[in-house]
Amino acid sequence: MIKIENKENCCGCWACANICPKDAITMVEDEKGFKYPKIDNEKCINCGLCEKVCPIINNKSVKREVKAYACFNKNLEIRMNSSSGGIFSLIANYILDLNGVVFGAQFDKEFNVVHSYIDNKKDLYKFQCSKYVQSEIGDTYRKAKELLDNDKYVLFTGTPCQIEGLYKFLRKEYDKLYTQDFICHGVPSPRVWRKYLKETNNKYSAQPKEISFRSKDNSWQDFELKIQYKNTVYRNTQGKDTYLRAFLNDICLRDSCYKCNFKKKNRVSDITLADFWGIDNIDKSMNDDKGTSLVVANSDKGKELFEKLKDNMEYKEVNLDDAIKYNMNMVTSVVKKILKK
Repeated sequence: MIKIENKENCCGCWACANICPKDAITMVEDEKGFKYPKIDNEKCINCGLCEKVCPIINNKSVKREVKAYACFNKNLEIRMNSSSGGIFSLIANYILDLNGVVFGAQFDKEFNVVHSYIDNKKDLYKFQCSKYVQSEIGDTYRKAKELLDNDKYVLFTGTPCQIEGLYKFLRKEYDKLYTQDFICHGVPSPRVWRKYLKETNNKYSAQPKEISFRSKDNSWQDFELKIQYKNTVYRNTQGKDTYLRAFLNDICLRDSCYKCNFKKKNRVSDITLADFWGIDNIDKSMNDDKGTSLVVANSDKGKELFEKLKDNMEYKEVNLDDAIKYNMNMVTSVVKKILKK
């Protein structure tokens, strides 16, 4: 039976809740707005599966020869509707063209961030662009397994801990599974996001029609949080918006993010995506301030996928260590701030 005695030791991936054969585990929100497993002792049969699939208890180490690239999508419209270089769309469309299914994070009707899946290109917009809130996995691990067992191609995207949680849950390799994580700063509190959104909505006496955490209407490198209402638009830069400042200053993240087990160069995912911060210092020709992606092909499957997609990109191979210098979040946890009362 899984027991969370220190909240640093739970990343909230939901693998334990998905694997439980008796549905004895529910995910319950704490005072900070993050969800942790709660065991129903009357239902629990002490099978131990919840502990076996925990990616923190069973942290996986892999050693791979990776390849890294600076990239952006040749389709400018897709690129401008993406947070960085528009590479996720290429990967997702490839899987959808194989009659596959894509899993990712989207907004629900109340603009909470939840994991879901699509099987149609017209719905791909739901997963585009960064969402700076911890997403709720729900039962998507179970659904992904069901599809894989029925011989479907599946692309599962998420944070590094969510991807490791998926692999632990599946407990076997699937040839038709592709996984993509990203360089994660840390996941902010859903409760903080709800409070911020409520206050902003009250200010405008309206409900959002569309939200972008990473609008690059003016600049990719100095992005804005943008909320589209019926008759007006709220927008503010990362240095001025209250929510973005809290996120980027590391004061509303999950406890496990300050001691993250999944920040590493060698990852279990097939592909890792990120903004290529510092691209000017490596290759200025790859930066026009419309968004450039760092793409890391981790596995053989990931490298083969990149080769199939590269004709749709502008790309240059880079040294991963050089790229990491400008995005240390790949290998280093953020430092927890002690707030003065």
